[in-house]
Amino acid sequence: MYAPERQQAILRLARERGRAEVLALADEFQVTAETIRRDLKTLVKAGVLRRVHGGAIPVGRLDFEPDLTEREATAVAEKERIALAALAELPDEGSVILDAGTTTAALAAALPLDSALTVVTHALPLAARLADHPGIELHVVGGRVRHRTRAAVDAWALRTYGEITADVVFLATNGFGPESGLTTPDLAEAAVKRALIGAARRVVLLADSRKFGQEHFARFGALRQVDVLITDPGLGDADARAIEAIGTEVRRA
Repeated sequence: MYAPERQQAILRLARERGRAEVLALADEFQVTAETIRRDLKTLVKAGVLRRVHGGAIPVGRLDFEPDLTEREATAVAEKERIALAALAELPDEGSVILDAGTTTAALAAALPLDSALTVVTHALPLAARLADHPGIELHVVGGRVRHRTRAAVDAWALRTYGEITADVVFLATNGFGPESGLTTPDLAEAAVKRALIGAARRVVLLADSRKFGQEHFARFGALRQVDVLITDPGLGDADARAIEAIGTEVRRA
C-alpha cells in the first residue's frame, strides 16, 4: 500500500472511530509506529486531523462526546484498577462528592459495604447504584439532566455545590494535560465540574491514560488544582514527571 492510500485509510478509520491510535494503526497496517506518526503528521498538515497523546482525532471532533454506553465499554480494566486505587483516598466517616463519569461509577461500585460516608452526586447512575448501600448517607443534587451523561447541570446543581464543602471530590474529565488543563465537550458540564473543584478540600482526578493530551471545547480547571491524579501505566514516565512538576501527585494503578 502506498503512503497516500494508507493515509486515506487512516483518515477514514479516524472518522469512523473518533480517534486514530499510533500503535493500533501500526499493527493494523503492518508498518512501524514511526511510519504511522509520519502519516499522521501529513494528515495534520492537511488540516483533517489534530494530534493528541498517542494518536490523532478528526478536526471538528474536539466537541465530540461519546454516549454513556460507549464510554462504559472503553478501558474497563483500567477504570476498575483506578477505582480500587481510589479507595485509599476515602475519608474515615467523612463526606465525598462523586462526579458524573464511568470511572467514578466504577468507584461507586467498589465502595465497601461497611463504608460510613456522606456521598453527594449529581449523576443519576451513581445515585441509583448507591441508593441501597447500607452505610451511605446519599444526597442527590438536582437540575436539568443531560441525556448523554445522565448528569444534572445548570443553576440548581451549581447553587447546591456552592453551599457545601466536602472532604474529597472524585473528579472525572474527558481530557487533561499540564498545558491544556481539564476539559470536557459541554459548557454546562464544565460549569458543574468547576463548582465541584471549589466544593471540596481535596481534589482527586480519576482518568485513564487515553485522556492525556486530549483537549475538548470547554475548559473547567487547571491540572495544578488537582491534588492527586489516579491513572493507569499507559501514562508514560516523562508525562507523569511533567504533571508532578506542577504540583499534582501521580499514581498509576
